[in-house]
Amino acid sequence: MKIYSGERLAELARRHGLPDDYLRDLRVVSSVLPFRVNDYVAQELIDWSAAPDDPIFRLTFPHRDMLPPELFAGIAELHDAGSSRDELSKAAAEVRHRLNPHPGGQIDANIPMLDGQPVLGLQHKYRETVLVFPSQGQTCHSYCGYCFRWAQFVSTETRQALSAPDTMVAYLRQHPEVTDVLFTGGDPMIMRTAVLRRWVDPLLAPGLEHIRTLRFGTKALSYWPARFTDDADADDLLRLLEQCVATGRHVAVMAHFSHERELQTATVRRAIARVRATGAVIRAQAPLIAHVNDTAEAWADMWQQLVESGVVPYYMFVERDTGARNYFEVPLTKALDIYTEAIKKVSGVARTARGPVMSTRIGKILIDGAPTIMGMKVFALRMLQSRDPNQVGEQFFARYDPAAHWLDDLEPVLGTAVPGSASNTPTVVSNIQRIDAQPDLTIR
Repeated sequence: MKIYSGERLAELARRHGLPDDYLRDLRVVSSVLPFRVNDYVAQELIDWSAAPDDPIFRLTFPHRDMLPPELFAGIAELHDAGSSRDELSKAAAEVRHRLNPHPGGQIDANIPMLDGQPVLGLQHKYRETVLVFPSQGQTCHSYCGYCFRWAQFVSTETRQALSAPDTMVAYLRQHPEVTDVLFTGGDPMIMRTAVLRRWVDPLLAPGLEHIRTLRFGTKALSYWPARFTDDADADDLLRLLEQCVATGRHVAVMAHFSHERELQTATVRRAIARVRATGAVIRAQAPLIAHVNDTAEAWADMWQQLVESGVVPYYMFVERDTGARNYFEVPLTKALDIYTEAIKKVSGVARTARGPVMSTRIGKILIDGAPTIMGMKVFALRMLQSRDPNQVGEQFFARYDPAAHWLDDLEPVLGTAVPGSASNTPTVVSNIQRIDAQPDLTIR
């Protein structure tokens, strides 16, 4: 696998005819946000004749609008002045800090405690679910520009990583309420199978029978499907999945497909078939993002192809409030319209995809619709998942706002509030602050 980043990424763009002004923008933006493209993405997925407007190019290459104009201008000025690497690094770190590098309470709200110490490398996000960040899996075959964990790939930011599985096992033994373990990152499939096995095998040992579901969050099927077909240890990886299934666990490969083109190469079709043959289930999710998949047709076509390949459509997410959201986000009204129209275009077997869903600090919030109640048009919202399991399924209403992009843009109405808040305060932001002040909502 050949990797392009930094100047190699600029050279790849130059070889394919991108102009000098774009190359300047690439260098400016990539000095702040991480970018990485491999030869499979460059040769099999990007249509260079359509660049820079090709959706996979937009997904994986820098664009100046990924930074707010004033932040772009400040970094560009340093580049143009030939500033030192130290000056650029310091300025880039300051910009990253302003881009909300750890959304949704990733660092402060979900980190569990073991023997009185925080475990940076685990997230006990929901009662039944623990996320595991193996240190050996904290990179990806290629990066998505929309990634909400982009700070994992920037060395100056706090990094979630666990060096060995012992702490994971010790924590899970103390928490029999946990039934679901999700390996994430980064991408656990970046690890060699022998390394991945060191993390998985302990979960199959006596004393951890309460772990009923093993999930692997990965973009490998999209960005490096050879991981399951032609890599030297691809067969070993499939055997590992088979062995997990044989213990009676549910094994799910949580794939990220953002565009139908990622499903159309011979290698990915073969990879999907091989994974399914192990007994593992593949579920597909992605955010709805501008410039890539922000039409109903894009989602309907992708869902149909997923179903035909034996993959289960799972989530349509709203772009998270972090990093390059300035470039990728769409209004909630548009997201709801796209989801509604896309669902109409597919049969029931493809309607397993839930959306649009905001993955927020307090949990996953579904935008259920936009009804008119007592003469007022509103967003109907529902808690699909919550740090407080008693809130799951609760509904509330917010004022219909065409300019809203995220939860903190919404105002509760009709006497409702975000589930778990003490009172119906004027805005969702204040409700979230109140929720975070309640210690019983933080899982330990």
